Amino acid sequence: MSTVARLRALVTVADAGSVREAARRLSVTESAVSAALAALAREVRAPLVERDGRGLRLTGAGRAYAGYARQILGLHEEALVAARSGPDPERGRVRVAAVTTAGEHLLPTQLASFLGAHPAVDLRLEVGSSERMWAMFAAHEADVMIGGKPPAHVTGAIIRATRPNMLVVVASRMVASMITATSGALDLNAARWLQREPGSATRAHGEALLAGLEADPPRLTLGSSGAVIACAMAGLGATLAPREAVRQYLDDGGLVELPVPGTPLRRPWRAVTHAQPPAVAALLVGHLVSSEGWRAAPSST
Repeated sequence: MSTVARLRALVTVADAGSVREAARRLSVTESAVSAALAALAREVRAPLVERDGRGLRLTGAGRAYAGYARQILGLHEEALVAARSGPDPERGRVRVAAVTTAGEHLLPTQLASFLGAHPAVDLRLEVGSSERMWAMFAAHEADVMIGGKPPAHVTGAIIRATRPNMLVVVASRMVASMITATSGALDLNAARWLQREPGSATRAHGEALLAGLEADPPRLTLGSSGAVIACAMAGLGATLAPREAVRQYLDDGGLVELPVPGTPLRRPWRAVTHAQPPAVAALLVGHLVSSEGWRAAPSST
């Protein structure tokens, strides 16, 4: 195995949790994965895995090395893309990471128009929680990140463009009437609170809002922005959501916006790249800026 293949084997074991599953994901034999780990351990001069019952787990050294290996693999992919696309961004590859709400409600139309204008671009899109997407970006597994403010631990992040984003509390008319039924004053404890999974920035904003209002309603956790909004429409509870994502439902009356103190929360979207993005990433950011709602931002970390 090449060094890159060995690093990929280590990272896959870290993600998969076992040599067997890593081998399945990589379409190689278990012995090949074990040999790759052994070769890396000889090179590092430290054990990278240890027995855990009938399986293996990474040692402290293995977890530390896997973190760097992930970044090396991301940079290697970034370098390959830059070399193969050459000076022509129209034929390059751009890897986009987006938080779930942006991926489901904000980007589809804009990415469609981008590919319509640049059909030869190889666009890769990964959508997930804020925590996971920023981890991908930090490991150079994405060229462009669409989300909120870069976390403090993500170094080298350059904000290229911003777009307004207002978070509001919404509910069906039935749930809204429950929340305001007692005295006309809002009582968020009177209905279930719908929230995203741990690692979601929207969930964190919602928790902070409830804590500030000293409210502690029963929670229902759902795995995507679409599921949260659908459950709010069905009358299962109230939730915090981007106004842009629920505008259609507010307009047709399926949801109503509640005048909760402290809202709307202003949490702008940001398009973020690394300090030296591939030319095709700059092409995508330029397309966003030319779209309605986005504007270029001064470069900052």
